[in-house]
Amino acid sequence: MTSHTAPINPFYAARRNRTVPAKHDEPGKPVYARLPLAPVTASPVPHLTSLYHFHRTGEYGDRAYPGNCGGRLIKDLLLYFQPGLVFDPMTGSGTCRDVCEELDIPCISWDIHQGIDACDPNGFGDAETFDFIWAHPPYWRQKLYADDPRDLSRTPTLEEFLRRYRQFLRNCARSLKPGGKLAVLMGDYSDRGAGFVPLVYHTKRLAFEAGLVQHCTDIIRFSHGASSSKKVYRTSFIPGLHDVCMIFERH
Repeated sequence: MTSHTAPINPFYAARRNRTVPAKHDEPGKPVYARLPLAPVTASPVPHLTSLYHFHRTGEYGDRAYPGNCGGRLIKDLLLYFQPGLVFDPMTGSGTCRDVCEELDIPCISWDIHQGIDACDPNGFGDAETFDFIWAHPPYWRQKLYADDPRDLSRTPTLEEFLRRYRQFLRNCARSLKPGGKLAVLMGDYSDRGAGFVPLVYHTKRLAFEAGLVQHCTDIIRFSHGASSSKKVYRTSFIPGLHDVCMIFERH
């Protein structure tokens, strides 16, 4: 009888026959990778590179707030760009405001919890123009933030989310001084109804559409302390362990 069994790939055969020592890593413990060496530059923040690792959340904002991000990245960005006036239109628990207070940088911040919609088609009203805007928008409906139906995390469809997100980025672009910077922290994720949602791609697309240009490399922020890392899932997928900070500029 002729066999129809496919030949075994030599690579996998070698792996199968290789003796691998047992691992003794404790389950659930983080595995640390060595970051590449960065070139020496004149940067005022030499450790600020395209790979951002900080294992503690820091002393800013409220970690109990849904989606709160540590303030160390914000602090390093402000030390690097040294803006005169900062704006945070989605302040959440006040992380950016806390950092600005420590650095003695003037900061205007508000939030949907105070009834102010950062996606208002009329823009940010009588707000000043800014040297630096920090934005950490909802990753669509991954986490719900406010009961207000205008909250971006409450938008029922991805199409509606992107329509309002487009308006938010336009508002930011109009509120920047020439040469001003907009830093957006955003992450991709797999939505239970929409599949994989590439929000980093959409952020860039909509920011360019609003007339902004990308100022520098993306900053890949490792997601230490994310609530999802403590969960157990029954489905198989490739977990995302980072989000992306994009820096845009108004010419």
